[in-house]
Amino acid sequence: MRAFSSAWKSSKKPSKQRKYRYGAPLHVRRRFLSVHLSNELKQKFGMRNIVVRMGDKVKVIKGDYKGKDGKVSQVSLKKTLVYVEGIERQRRDGTKSFLGIAPANMMIVELNTEDKRRMPQTENKAAKETKK
Repeated sequence: MRAFSSAWKSSKKPSKQRKYRYGAPLHVRRRFLSVHLSNELKQKFGMRNIVVRMGDKVKVIKGDYKGKDGKVSQVSLKKTLVYVEGIERQRRDGTKSFLGIAPANMMIVELNTEDKRRMPQTENKAAKETKK
């Protein structure tokens, strides 16, 4: 496989879109983990989406687990999946394992505000929106 091209803009071909996503380095893949914010959080922070982190509370809005909500227990950059507490499947031997959910299938209901470097970013956007 060729080296990742940061100059690549877009293509209509799905094969090139997949190649971009699968060959992307981890610092670029982080952006693929953007999740929509709930309406209340959109109003509060003036943003539409934000990168999901451990500790955020999310609600599944599509798929077999639609309507379920829980706390994010793990985020996989390599697989581009989010693992949520309470959304598990039972294996044949009786043990439980978390099911990975795509970020596009969920919505953030409550942000984890413990990280001080994450919150100024959201507060700055909210301040700009109120000025307008």
